[in-house]
Amino acid sequence: MGLLKGTVSFSLYRLEGSLPASADEFIHQQLKAFAFRSSAPASEEKAIGWTSLENVLDTDFEGAKYIWGDYLMLTLRIDRKTVPPSLQRIRLLEAEQDFLSETGQKRIYREQREDLRERVHLELFSKAQPVPAFYEFCWSVSQKSLILCSLSEKVIDDFQDFFKQTFSLSVYPYTPWDPLWLDEESANRLSLAERAALADAPETAGLQAVDRTSMGREFLTWLWFKSEERNGSVYVPGTGDVELILVRRLVLESGDGEYAETVVCQGMHADLTEGREALRQGKKIKEARIKLEKDGDAWEFTLKADRFHFQSLKLPVMTDWMEDSEDRDGAVLERIYLVEGATKIMVSLFRVFLEIRLSPRWLSLESPRIANWLEQ
Repeated sequence: MGLLKGTVSFSLYRLEGSLPASADEFIHQQLKAFAFRSSAPASEEKAIGWTSLENVLDTDFEGAKYIWGDYLMLTLRIDRKTVPPSLQRIRLLEAEQDFLSETGQKRIYREQREDLRERVHLELFSKAQPVPAFYEFCWSVSQKSLILCSLSEKVIDDFQDFFKQTFSLSVYPYTPWDPLWLDEESANRLSLAERAALADAPETAGLQAVDRTSMGREFLTWLWFKSEERNGSVYVPGTGDVELILVRRLVLESGDGEYAETVVCQGMHADLTEGREALRQGKKIKEARIKLEKDGDAWEFTLKADRFHFQSLKLPVMTDWMEDSEDRDGAVLERIYLVEGATKIMVSLFRVFLEIRLSPRWLSLESPRIANWLEQ
């Protein structure tokens, strides 16, 4: 499942820097240089490289298609070797038993145990087979935006590092509240609102303090409120009305780490009594399943608030794929267009929220309305 078919889960990125003037030739050379190779040394934990999107065994990129219009689409293959902890434990016990029998010692000292553990691990690791995993990604070259079909922090780190190695360009995770991606005025207003919690900041009078780390969770709470304010219709300037409802699953959380308390609400609709009660108790929405409709197209996905990640995105119904390559190319581009459609609407909705949240209107109008809605 991913860019070519099925549902898709992905994280968003933005790019800094530009490709050389002869971009096509540069890309081809770099892909050849950083293509996946299965001849990694046996001692290496990880092997990483690019493969074709349509055929993960194709690493030559001579006949492989990797450019669709403005988009560069590839698969990142990562093979990892690991030793199952349970296997290492049993082998270590066996090694310790053999050691005591051979030496006649009554006990094993710390240094001896560490040496045995290292020897057991190296033996098992040398025999372990790497497990391959494949992660599709799409790069809009002109827009300097990317999506990676993974939500794993380990994979995301590997992707960012390897992308920079390959193209000498840095990619950064995208969240719409990061000042790096805001216009100057919005970034300044966000900074001002963050200072509203300080006692010696009179310039913030009339503003409610903002915690940037919880902006995504505030946004989901606001979306839930907006989805019920006009029976699911939310107005977006420049776009018009968007139909949005929260469906099936809602996750709320308070606290951090081992002290976190989580409430999971499930049902046909997310407007469950326990969900509102959790909000009244101070919990915040960590993730929500959203159904979105615009101009006859319908998407359904889970939005993970803290990182603005999209999980299990179901796209609008598309026409059947054709055998003809030209029609197939069109179908690929249509899927990418629909994926981008959902992300653009959600970013636009966030900008509407941010405009209100960083203005005196939040304290005077919006926040009281949300409080009244919660008590209904």
